Formats: sequence, C-alpha cells, structure tokens
Amino acid sequence: MKPFLLSALLAVLVLAAACTHPNDPLPRGTATPALEDAFASYLQAVADSSEELHSIMVLQHGKILKEHFAVPDTAHIMNSVSKTFTATAVGFAITEGLLSLDDRIVDLFPESLPDRVSDTLERITIRHLLTMNSGHGTDPTYTVRSGDSDWVRGFMEWRLDFEPGTCYCYNSLGTYVLSAAVQKVTGQKVVDYLEPRLWQPLGIEKPFWQESPAGINTGGWGLYLRTEDLARMGLCLLDGGKFRGRQVIPADWVREMSAAQVPSVNAGVNEQIVEDIRKDPDSPFYAYFDPEQSDWMQGYGYQMWRCRHHAFRADGANGQYILVLPEQDAVIVTTAHIPNMRQELNLIWDYLLPVL
Repeated sequence: MKPFLLSALLAVLVLAAACTHPNDPLPRGTATPALEDAFASYLQAVADSSEELHSIMVLQHGKILKEHFAVPDTAHIMNSVSKTFTATAVGFAITEGLLSLDDRIVDLFPESLPDRVSDTLERITIRHLLTMNSGHGTDPTYTVRSGDSDWVRGFMEWRLDFEPGTCYCYNSLGTYVLSAAVQKVTGQKVVDYLEPRLWQPLGIEKPFWQESPAGINTGGWGLYLRTEDLARMGLCLLDGGKFRGRQVIPADWVREMSAAQVPSVNAGVNEQIVEDIRKDPDSPFYAYFDPEQSDWMQGYGYQMWRCRHHAFRADGANGQYILVLPEQDAVIVTTAHIPNMRQELNLIWDYLLPVL
C-alpha cells in the first residue's frame, strides 16, 4: 500500500474511534465454535439445575460474543451489586478532595451521634466501611432499615464487638452510610452525583435507586440496571477505569477497589474454626472455607469481591454478577433469581471459563 494511502486509512480509523459515542451499542463479535458449544451446554446445565437465570452476557476483547435472555432486558434489581457503584461514587469524591479514606464517620455526621459515643465508634473511618471492617459483629441492616428512624444513627448505635479494621462482617448498612457521606459532602444523591461522572460516560441511562426515609440512596442495595449496563461497567473495570478510550473511573481507584484489601472471613469465625473445617471435607461448610473451591474466601476489596481464577466481581443476592476476568480479557454478567450463588458461579467456571 502506498504511504499516502496508508496514512489516509489510519486517519480515518482514528477519526472513527474518536467519533464513537458512549451511547452507541456495544459491538458484537463472533463466538468460536468451542464457545458456541460450551454456551449451549452451560444453558442446558442451568436448566438441569432448575436455576432461574434471567440473563447472561459473555464479552471478550471488548465485544459481546454470546448472550441469552429469559426475560426482556429491562431494568433489574441489583441487590448488592449496588455497593460497587456506591464505592465508585466514594472514589470520585475522594479524587475531588471532598472525602478521604481516613475521614471519621463521627465527624461527618455530628447530627446523628448516639447519646454515648465510644472510643471504638470514634475510630470508624470511610476505609472501614468500604472493607466491611467497621467493628460490628452482626449486620444491623435489616433491623435498622425496618424503621423510619435515622439510619446513620442506627448504624452508630449498633453494638461494636471488635476494633475497627480488625474483623470482617458483611454490613449493607455501612454502605448506606457511605452513600450518606457522598450526599453530605456533594449535596447530591449518589445517583445524581454519578450522572455526569459514570452514567453518561458509560452510555447508561440514569437508573432508579431506592431511597431511605431521609431521602438518601440506599447505597448497599436498591439500584436497578439493565444487563448491558452491567456489561458496560464490567468493560470499564476490566480496562482500568477506561471506556471507549476515555478514563472514566480513576485507574488507582479501580486497582484499590478490585484488590484483596481484607480477608473475607466473617466476624466471630476464628482461624482455628476455619482450619478445622478445611480439614474435614465432609463438613457442610467445607466448600465455602476451602480456598481451592470457594469464591468467598479470596478476599474483599472496596465493595467488591476477589474470585478464583484471578478474577474479581460485583456480587448481588440471588445471582446478580459482574465478573471481570483480566487474564482472559473477558467480562461475564448475569441477572437471576438464584439463591444458590455458589452453584451459579461454578457452572460459569465449569462450562464457560475453559473456552475463553
């Protein structure tokens, strides 16, 4: 090819890339015969397991290769996948100098302090909330949110059993406090704060997010997104916060979010108990505590989980997943109503991972 023709072709390609709009549909690719066969076998295994899978989308090298919808691709409840988006909002606020990981919640919410403020409560920071290490031994979410009271105050009134930063305890109300913190320092609900920073750059129509009686997005749950919206977020996380060439989420924050910041062993489960379970393959808890088998024992980041196979994920009850697989340059997203989420993941690992 003549040099001037080559230069002209390159200029056209660069211009075409620059003109790609965030709202443009995600590109489609062609699945390999191996993936076609594996995907069919996977769907049959889902049916044989009586899993209520609502949708799945498999992407590799930035393209959708396979997808299946048992229901229309409308906004679907995310449950705890919502947490990853709240953590993303926290990352933006930190980058903009409005929050820091070491900010104490007692300083952020003086109006919600309990009558007695313990030394332990005074030490809880944004970092502890992000890593589920607030010091609670039990999750206060379901008790506190059932009332119309100040949920932040309810969080701070809940008994603290451990020193903050020393013990993991899954705590959705802690994520609500993160949402409240973002709203406090920005003057915007998280869903609105993310509009120019995340939704628009990813080409996601501004979603619905449930609120507390105080008018604060629930943070740890209550977000509704489409399957392709999850895919867009997954591609952004896979590319270190970039989407279609634009840095959307700060790269450092994506690395922090997706890294194993803390062990993901629940409060009150000491090392000896875990060791005893790992020595007993007949224990009903063996598969959950064996690092070789469990996707819940790989560590927890900032409102994200590490997985086996060097992957990481956003994870929501009843089978909502954004699975990011850097080694395969792939993303797999699902919506579902599947209580046995370990079984759901295992089918993906067994059938789809080997052919990516």
